[in-house]
Amino acid sequence: MAKGKVFLVGAGPGNPGLITVRGRELLQIADLVLYDGLVNPLILRWAHCPCEKTARTRRHGQQVVSQETINQRMISEAEQGRTVVRLKGGDPYIFGRGSEEAEALANAGIDYEVVPGITAATGAAEFAGFSFTHRKAASAVAFVTGHEDPTKECSRLDFEALAEFPGTLVFYMGLNRIHDICAKLIESGMPQSTPAAVICRASLPDQKVAVGSLHSLPEFVDSRHLKAPSLIVVGDCVTLREDRPWFEKGTLFGLNIGITRPNDQCDEIVQKIVQRSGNPVPMPLIKISPIEADEASDLQKVIGSLQNYNWLIFTSTNGVSAFFDHLWNGGGDLRCLHSLKIAAIGTATAAEVQRRMIRVDVVPGQFRAEALAAELAPLVRNQRVLWARASRGRDVLPARLRDAGADVDEIVVYRNEDVEQFDPGALEMIRSGDLHWIGLSSPSIARQFVKLVQAADLKPAELRTKIATISPVTTAALSECGFSVAAEADTFTWDGIIEAIEKTTASA
Repeated sequence: MAKGKVFLVGAGPGNPGLITVRGRELLQIADLVLYDGLVNPLILRWAHCPCEKTARTRRHGQQVVSQETINQRMISEAEQGRTVVRLKGGDPYIFGRGSEEAEALANAGIDYEVVPGITAATGAAEFAGFSFTHRKAASAVAFVTGHEDPTKECSRLDFEALAEFPGTLVFYMGLNRIHDICAKLIESGMPQSTPAAVICRASLPDQKVAVGSLHSLPEFVDSRHLKAPSLIVVGDCVTLREDRPWFEKGTLFGLNIGITRPNDQCDEIVQKIVQRSGNPVPMPLIKISPIEADEASDLQKVIGSLQNYNWLIFTSTNGVSAFFDHLWNGGGDLRCLHSLKIAAIGTATAAEVQRRMIRVDVVPGQFRAEALAAELAPLVRNQRVLWARASRGRDVLPARLRDAGADVDEIVVYRNEDVEQFDPGALEMIRSGDLHWIGLSSPSIARQFVKLVQAADLKPAELRTKIATISPVTTAALSECGFSVAAEADTFTWDGIIEAIEKTTASA
């Protein structure tokens, strides 16, 4: 058997958009991902294989995995012919022990490649508003470990030399030793008034920055209960920081927002929230599944008689995708639709149709069944209408079209099913109040949310998570169950939900 290959990939400082193009490509072809505890789980969405955490320090009760165990796992998997991505926070070789892993792979005869990443210092600086080498502040920058190898007999750090360094000092992994680091720099001759800062959770929506001096910073950090991961910055560049850097001006900065769509359909929403400096929390409440064999057989019969219909209606992007999959798998193609006019419930659904080079004839001004029915009513009298639908949903559309004189057939093209429990991490965030918002994009998702809240023994009045809904119908489904809604979309899409959250947050 041919041996596989290991890729030591830098994941960047935390923000999922900061992984390299090469890193993302490798995640998509990997057979196994072994990722550090500080890697943002959102980055793993690009992987289509098992992903295992390999934390080397204990945090939040997670299991500790030794470096030797990680090395042996990479070697073993590669010897079995697998492609392994070793995903490391920041850059693999900048205080990341990537060189030790490369050495172990080389000694075992395993082929490997190193993919550089944005190291924590540069990512933290630019997301926090510092320029380490600003012309007014410094012509040099030094990266220094604040946590040396505990097996060393003595420190290799020369604090006298560091105190005289003509530029910016950046200490990695030094928060737990900040009192000692600042004291040693002062003892070595650096003025205690030297500007200094701590950056925590760099490039993430809960990023925090504390600014002071070598003398004041340690006590300030203690009083604010700042925690790792963090960096200590020492130098005049600290005084040139903007009052509110670009990242912190994002309209969703500091907000954790629950996305309840199916996992494989929320990438675009994740990106939009990240671009606004928010933290998306995927927590699907429904799943999309194929229809049963007997349903598929009935569907193929209908597809075989498309020429007998005048109109084809789509009310979701899932319905569009599933319908065309069934059409193709049954031996048909776009020519089967030549006699049909097409209606879509909204712009997103219409875009999914148009992506197949088919023009949509009717899209209502409001993206809801009532509006679509009103638009179609004068057009479908005495005509045959086919609705490609989910296994469940509101029956407003067919009822009103039949009242308008249409002959309506309904075909189920995909199954819409409930997820039976909250994602454990999301549930903990709801309990603690750390999930600031949750978006609910249909009445069925809203009802499932209510069901799971009740199953978790949570009461509506106790929830600190604010709810944003996609439409008045979704709001009504929640209100009937005693839940209050903090924001409602004007445009009945996920973009509308995000805009409603932005508007409500800005006016608070």
